[in-house]
Formats: sequence, structure tokens, C-alpha cells
Amino acid sequence: MKISDAIKNRRAIKQFDSSHQIESSEIEELMSLVRLAPSAFNIQHCRFVLVQDASLREKIRAVSWGQAQVTDSSLLVVVCADMKAWKKEPFRYWAASGQQAQDFLLPAIKGYYDGKPQVQRDEALRSCGMAAQTLMLAAQGMGYDTCPMDGFDFDAVGQLINLPKDHLISMFVAVGKRSAEPHPKLNILPYNQMVIQDKF
Repeated sequence: MKISDAIKNRRAIKQFDSSHQIESSEIEELMSLVRLAPSAFNIQHCRFVLVQDASLREKIRAVSWGQAQVTDSSLLVVVCADMKAWKKEPFRYWAASGQQAQDFLLPAIKGYYDGKPQVQRDEALRSCGMAAQTLMLAAQGMGYDTCPMDGFDFDAVGQLINLPKDHLISMFVAVGKRSAEPHPKLNILPYNQMVIQDKF
């Protein structure tokens, strides 16, 4: 599928075919593509919890406004970020680069993040947003539908998935086969109301 078609066809699907099972090879292919999403300083903040256990999904649904996508999709991805990834062996992010790049970037990473909790959070969430969009478009290209979700109790879900203290949850992405067509696409604002040339 062309990227432009994936963008045009992607919809937030609310009703999934609960009988459809996604193959493990498809999950691996999908998540291998998601791992290529960009991140600041190549830190790769994102961690993806693939929730397939039925009983755990029911518990998550109970703290997610009862939304059916949580249990009925073929795969529930909890998109998380390690806010301290910047200081956990940062050399590994640039191990394949030359010494000159390492000598510049490793101190730059520390200077950018150290002592700046808001920056740490902002960059983590930016990385999650890019990864989630990559996930949705990659799934669309593979013939799957998705639904990005934030209607849940973040703390309760964190407890259910044993979220580490230095991590945060950004969103869910439910992946599967639609069982019903979505509502007609909502109005998109006119081009000139969204795209500004040079200055507001």
C-alpha cells in the first residue's frame, strides 16, 4: 500500500472482529517497523507492552471506560516511554557511529536532559507520538485497522502492567480487523486554516 493511501484510509476503529487472531510473525513484522520510528538523539524512549492475555485485557477494559476495543482487538499495544532512557548507557545509541560523533553527542545528551524533568517528559511523549503514528500506518499497510486510545485510568493500567516508576504511558493502540464500517469521516478544516506560511 502506498503511504498516501495508508494515511487516507486510516480510521480510528471502534468495533473489531474479536474472533480474528493476529499471527506472531505479523506482530514481529509490525513491531520491527515501529522500532524504526524517529526519536530525539536516537534515544529510542519507547517501550511497547503487547497485551494479549485475555484476563489482563478484561482488567484493563474495566479501567478503560468499558471500551470494547481493549478486549475485541487482535492486539492491544500500550505505548510507554522510559523517561530516563537518556542516561541508561547512552553509548549504545551511538555505538555504530564514529568517535567524533560520540564525543559530541554523548555530552550533548546529558546537557539536554540532565536536571530537566519537563524536557525528559516532553521528549518521551514526542517519541511515543511518532511511534504510535508509525504503528498505525504500518498496520494499515499490512491490512489491519487501529484505534489510538487515551480513555483509561493511567495509574490503574500502570499497576496492571507493572509499569516501572521512571516510565510513563502515552496511549493505547488497538490493532485488528474491523467488524463494522466507521462513521463517515468528520470534516477536516480548510487547508488555509491549518497551514500557515512563515508566520501566524
